[in-house]
Amino acid sequence: MTHYDLCLIWYWEYDAEFARLLHAACADQGISLWQVTPDTLVQATTDLLEGRTTFSVLLDRAQCHPAFLPLLDAAKRQHVYRINPRELAAWAEDKATMHLELIQGGVQTPYTIILSPFVEQPLLPSLDISPLGLPFVIKPAVGGGGEGVTLHATTLEQIQRARIEHAEQKYLLQAHIWPRNLDGRPAWFRIFYVDGHIHPCWWQPATHHYQPLTADEENRFALTPLRLLTAKIASICRLDWFSTELAFSDDGRFVAVDYVNDSIDLRLQSKAEDGVPDEVVRAIVNDLVALAARTRRALNLKAPP
Repeated sequence: MTHYDLCLIWYWEYDAEFARLLHAACADQGISLWQVTPDTLVQATTDLLEGRTTFSVLLDRAQCHPAFLPLLDAAKRQHVYRINPRELAAWAEDKATMHLELIQGGVQTPYTIILSPFVEQPLLPSLDISPLGLPFVIKPAVGGGGEGVTLHATTLEQIQRARIEHAEQKYLLQAHIWPRNLDGRPAWFRIFYVDGHIHPCWWQPATHHYQPLTADEENRFALTPLRLLTAKIASICRLDWFSTELAFSDDGRFVAVDYVNDSIDLRLQSKAEDGVPDEVVRAIVNDLVALAARTRRALNLKAPP
């Protein structure tokens, strides 16, 4: 029987650099890594189900691809430590659910109206959209990358058109958040959380361009609340790693704008203009490997003599 400390499942071609960095970091820290891709999926699933291969920690980058479900289900049955368990990630990525959870947890969010799916309620209820202001944002409860989002909505007709686009999803109507200007940059940030470690980046919502937030900038602009807010979101969503989109508004509030993203795009900035800065991806990789190493130590402590 072959045992690995960490199993990485991936199939997106743009994850190849992430997988390469993870492999190198595992080698540096003495962590054994098993990579499962579409080319090795059948044999890997067979080996796992028949007990020829085992692993301690699962890192799932399959993005819900159905072909990987038998392997994921087997890992769950075998009580493998799953980084961001699939069922928990699905709950946390539902923006309508998370909006209510964050409000209850004391997190500032945009003024929001939640609508039932079009298939359940095709006629709009009586809506007072005036508190949203103009323009407002329309977004489906599930999804990322801006899919299905209308950024500059002004009418009820636009709401209905958007709801039809993803008819089985709940929709959120949200007030725009206007960020402060900090030395010529909008105070808009994408923050990466990994197992207690927080990696903040400037983020341009119009271009999706990143830039690491330096410690000097964090102190100079009094942005420490970004870390506190991210930690609060982590305690609510209970994921091991995710990204969140936060803004420092012109009225002085730190606001969660896009709540929890489990399907993180980890293309490197050196390979794609709108990718994540390379040093941030390397830090994320090191944090993930450290999590795997800590899990291995915990399992060794529990093992019978």
